[in-house]
Amino acid sequence: MRKNSFCPRLSPGSFCPISHAVLTGTARGSSQLQAGPCLFSSPLPSTSTCLRYPVSCSGLDPKASLLLEPPWSTTFKGQTVTLICRGPRSPAQGDVSWYHDEHLLKTNSEEIHIKTSGYYKCKTHGSSISDPVYVKFLSEWLVLQAQHPVFEGDNVTLRCQGKDDETVKEKSYYRNGKKLGGTNNSGTIIVYSASRDNSIYYCTASGKKFWGPWTETSNHLRIHVQELFPRPLLRASPFQPTEGSPVNLTCETRLPPQRSDVQLQFCFFREGQALGSGCSSSPELRIPAMWSEDARSYWCQAQTVTLSVKKKSLRSYIRVRRVPVSGVNLEIQPRGGKLIEGENLILVCSVAKGTGTVTFSWHREGTQRSLGRKTQRSLSAELQVPSVKAHDAGKYYCAADNVQGPVLSQRLRVTLAVPASRPVLTLRAPGAPALVGDTVELHCEAQTGSPPILYHFYHDGVTLGNSSAPSGGGVSFNLSLTEEHSGNYSCEADNGVGAQRSYRVILSVTVPASRPVLTLRATGAPALVGDTVELHCEAQTGSPPILYRFYHDGVTLGSSSAPSGGGVSFNLSLTAEHSGNYSCEADNGVGAQRSEVVTFNVTGTSVSKVTITAGVIGLLSVLGLAATATWVSRFRTQRNSGGLSATGTPSCGPTVGQGPSSSHTRGPSCSEPALMELQPVYGNVGPGHGDLIYSQVSSIQRSKGNPENSPRMHQEDKEPVVIYSELKKGRPDHCAGQASSGGRAREEASENYENVSCALSAMEH
Repeated sequence: MRKNSFCPRLSPGSFCPISHAVLTGTARGSSQLQAGPCLFSSPLPSTSTCLRYPVSCSGLDPKASLLLEPPWSTTFKGQTVTLICRGPRSPAQGDVSWYHDEHLLKTNSEEIHIKTSGYYKCKTHGSSISDPVYVKFLSEWLVLQAQHPVFEGDNVTLRCQGKDDETVKEKSYYRNGKKLGGTNNSGTIIVYSASRDNSIYYCTASGKKFWGPWTETSNHLRIHVQELFPRPLLRASPFQPTEGSPVNLTCETRLPPQRSDVQLQFCFFREGQALGSGCSSSPELRIPAMWSEDARSYWCQAQTVTLSVKKKSLRSYIRVRRVPVSGVNLEIQPRGGKLIEGENLILVCSVAKGTGTVTFSWHREGTQRSLGRKTQRSLSAELQVPSVKAHDAGKYYCAADNVQGPVLSQRLRVTLAVPASRPVLTLRAPGAPALVGDTVELHCEAQTGSPPILYHFYHDGVTLGNSSAPSGGGVSFNLSLTEEHSGNYSCEADNGVGAQRSYRVILSVTVPASRPVLTLRATGAPALVGDTVELHCEAQTGSPPILYRFYHDGVTLGSSSAPSGGGVSFNLSLTAEHSGNYSCEADNGVGAQRSEVVTFNVTGTSVSKVTITAGVIGLLSVLGLAATATWVSRFRTQRNSGGLSATGTPSCGPTVGQGPSSSHTRGPSCSEPALMELQPVYGNVGPGHGDLIYSQVSSIQRSKGNPENSPRMHQEDKEPVVIYSELKKGRPDHCAGQASSGGRAREEASENYENVSCALSAMEH
């Protein structure tokens, strides 16, 4: 490899950094790249950028270009023409060599001025010698000139020039003796799409002088048309591809620097069939894969966009090598070969090497016929066995063959697992209902499934525990019941190929009712007849509903239910018979519990009332209301006349006899008529007479002796005398009737009596 100061340092396999470089070939099957003084080996760069710079296809440095100024290759003798040499780098650097008719001129300038006819060539540093240019100096009066340089497909300007153009009247142009167009007096004519056909051109000029008309013929000129681009060269990389590998085809040619703006198109062919999508601006075509049947002759074509220039490459035969299969491998999906019954088994057979069409086949040990066979142009193929069953278990292998004999893979085992079915949960309790303290057995079992099976037990979604069945079947889990064990139970069976959950089973744990507590809540203390007492019974624990029963001296008073648990109450309006022992009972169906006995006493009717014996009641019946009315009348009369003291004590009092069932009066000890005073004998009266009430008529308090107000008092500090009367209870309407007849008398009496309104009315009557 040639190196100098211009050649950049590149790593092996790098491309030349100069944008206008081209691939060139030396020997068959090899390729090199030249860019200026640098020479690089394959890999090949993109030829699309390389075609715009003059690089020799022979492996030499690019040619120099020689330009004329003015751009006419033929001119009049005595005139001067300037020659300019252009190399790969412009302006040219270093020495420039000039040649005239193969003789080296002693100059190193980029430009020279000439006046002598002949062939001229030049060479710059980093280029090869340019194509020769023939410059001709003529002594004729009329000269036909052609521009330089001219390339294939160019439009050429011809100029017919006389030494004295003022006398010229008409000019005509000829090619191979035939006149081109009509008369042209402009001095130039354009020849379109010049070709390298060695045509001969000349022109004529005519005019008039004093001696008469004249005609002059120019020199004969053969236009030097240069090649626009050389015949393309088709290259294949690699030259002998392996079957199945890609191939890059390159159509190589070059454009001169003076025509670097010309657009080329490239077409590729296999035999007579066009490849790719047709002609394109890219000089490269990639064939993704070459197969044995693709081993044929190939060629390419380069052409201008205007199709004025077309050139075909020589044909090249591409051979394709076949590689025998090797490295046959079998892969099972799912990985590991562990399948669930009913799944699809996928067998993938592949080869590490091998070209062309490969025949794949799949086998299971113990069977004569193959499971399947596929022939295709690829390095792998797959076979699917749908819905595998238990008999599909075993060892599998595959074979691959590309006409050179089958190669077998390793053997892989396939195992099948049966998923566990939905388990059934059974709760086995010693009795119904399940009670706190009982031991319940939870049994979970899946009818089918490959062992081992792991069972999980759940209570309201929370794991209770687990147990394994190594050989299949079911397992049990014992639970000592508490109140919190009520709820939803389920179990799960899992054998590693999918867990299955059982249906939920509801367990209700019944808690026996505890001994209830009876509470009696009276409106006051002590409890009196007519009061309302609340009996409240409550068991602190126990599964609802709880039925409560209330007892008085062993006799059922009533019952009430608590659907949601808690306690209940029972109200009782007291009578004298309600004294005694009370208890209650709580029953929720799993055994009744009786409370402790509570003793309750009913003491009386009110704080200022007493119960009168049957004798007193009889006495009041005999005397009637008449005596009471007489006493009341006298008492009111005495009070109104000043017979009572300021304290309401009479000036004299009666002497009342006492007895168990009757009473008598002694004579009064004062001058005024004596008041009849009743002194009752107290005793318990059964409260069964619901229509009787006892009302205090009057309470007379005797004070200490007062001679002024009570001269007839014989004793001091006497106890108060209380008068009661037995009355029937009056209904509200009855009371209203009495009120209407009582009138003003009741109004006056109310000032001194503490009584019930109906009772007062009765006494007044």
